[in-house]
Amino acid sequence: MEQERPRHVIRPYRPGDRDAIRAICADTGFLGQPIDPVFEDRELFADYMTSYYTDAEPEATIVCELDGQVRGYVMGSRFPKRKARYESRLLPRLIARGIWRYFTRPYNAATRRYVRWLLTRARHEVPFTPPDIPHFHFNILPEARTIHTTRAMVDLFLQHLVDHGETQVYAQAVAYETRRGPRMFERYGFRVIDEREVTKYRELDPRRIYLFTILKDLTRNVSIYGDDLHKERTAGKEA
Repeated sequence: MEQERPRHVIRPYRPGDRDAIRAICADTGFLGQPIDPVFEDRELFADYMTSYYTDAEPEATIVCELDGQVRGYVMGSRFPKRKARYESRLLPRLIARGIWRYFTRPYNAATRRYVRWLLTRARHEVPFTPPDIPHFHFNILPEARTIHTTRAMVDLFLQHLVDHGETQVYAQAVAYETRRGPRMFERYGFRVIDEREVTKYRELDPRRIYLFTILKDLTRNVSIYGDDLHKERTAGKEA
């Protein structure tokens, strides 16, 4: 009897996944929802958010398939300086394209508002990021968004870091209330090292939204589970 194919498959990135990753990036760019109400230029958005990871350091990208289709990813970098050099070459081209489209397309009111935020407020609302430390982020479409798939992708990425001798990793994550943010991240083995309120979604979401920089010590725990969450799971199995 032929074995049934698993619905979810976690695996390393392949070049053929590039278009799917770009689409997922745009489809989750607004707090897990499509970026279009905030910024209509999906191509430019995906170029900035994904091209380094898929084109310059693809070995650090993990994807999640659902029924044979890529529906989520974790992507990161072990080489912050290499990424900075790549972006120094990429950004002038993206800015030139953005300026041309701003005046010739023209962009709608929401997109123009987002561009103004980028030019005037973005640098003040991005929390500190530690230099020379690997980082990652992930996006998953709603139909594939489960604790199991998220954990499996992140754990595989963290193992990739440890296999290459890395001892720390940071990420940036959104939360809606600062009093809940640090405790939530601690449960997954991260500590908050900085936070800033982000205003770019204010016209579309009335909540106060915060962006956190969170850091994980990989010498203590390679899994996405933090110490206290691991204890809870162990206690549950023993009960």
